[in-house]
Parts: sequence; C-alpha cells; structure tokens
Amino acid sequence: MKNILVYCGSSLGFNEIYKNTATQAGKTLADKDKTLVYGAGSVGIMGTIADAVLANKGKVIGVIPSFMEKWEVQHTGLTETHVVETMHERKQLMAKISDGVVALPGGWGTLDELFEILTWKQLSLHQMPVGLLNVNGFFDPLIQMMAKMVEEGFLKQVNLDMLFIDDNFESLLNRMEQADYPDFPVGKWIDKA
Repeated sequence: MKNILVYCGSSLGFNEIYKNTATQAGKTLADKDKTLVYGAGSVGIMGTIADAVLANKGKVIGVIPSFMEKWEVQHTGLTETHVVETMHERKQLMAKISDGVVALPGGWGTLDELFEILTWKQLSLHQMPVGLLNVNGFFDPLIQMMAKMVEEGFLKQVNLDMLFIDDNFESLLNRMEQADYPDFPVGKWIDKA
C-alpha cells in the first residue's frame, strides 16, 4: 500500500480531537512514506491532513472537480493536482490511483464515498483494503447500523468483515497492510431465494 485514499470532512467538527487526529494521520502517512490521495481541499479535516503530510515532507495527490475551483477551496500547495469534470470522475480517479482507503470523520460526502467504495469492493471492482477510523466513537452509530443490516438480513457478515475498523490511524494502516484475503466472490452478496 503506497497511495492511501482518505475520505474526510471539509469541516473540522466541534471537537479539537478531529483536527488533532487528522494532523497525526498526516504525519503518520509521511513517516511511513505513504502518499495521501484525497479531494484536494484546503479546508476542514481535508486541509489539515494534507498540510500535515506536506509539513512532514510527504506527498499529496489531490483530485477536484472543475466546478469546485471557483469556490476557492482548492489546496494550492499539493505535490500533484488533477482537475476533472464531475464528482463521479473524481471518485473514479481517486480509487484508480490508490492502494488502500481510509474514512475519517466527515459528513454526507464522506459517507457517500465510503459506501460507494465498499459497494465496489463487494462487486469485485477493486481489491483495496478499506478502513474506518472510529476516533472519539464518531462512527459508533454507523457501526451499529451496519450490524443491524446484518441482523436483519440486508448485509452479509462476510461483507461487513471487508471493513477494517480501528480508533488508531497507525494501527488501522498496519492491519490493512497485513490483510490477506482472497478476491471477494462475485454474487456472494446476492440472496437467491
């Protein structure tokens, strides 16, 4: 795993722990010689993690849709920036150039990206490990919801097991790097009654 795709908020949240976690995550990526791939933002957790990687002499690749350029939220100091036309192209390109995915706290966009990349994995469109950084118990309700989906028969346990969950970024990366699982069988998620 060289290029790590990080989904995270364009806001900092109200608790300082989220900013501090993003700063530490950026430092960890740089220390481990990992390249950050993300949505090219300069604000919120997005900007914080990118700044931390760069401050520690790491590399950052940003991907942003052209319509967001006019909002002046694009980070201008990245190692490499790709401008695409649509959000779909953004997500596709970020996934294409990455070797692993981690979701940090965020809002609608973060959840959209997380569930799309998990769905793509379920469909065997990629084999990247996917992790969820549950800092400060942020994702506890979501984790409970996913367990409920299994309990009620809408998600198989094998699908949920595709998602690595940890409250420590370095530990999460290490677990993802050590992951050794076979290709996810196509159609395994289909319940043929």
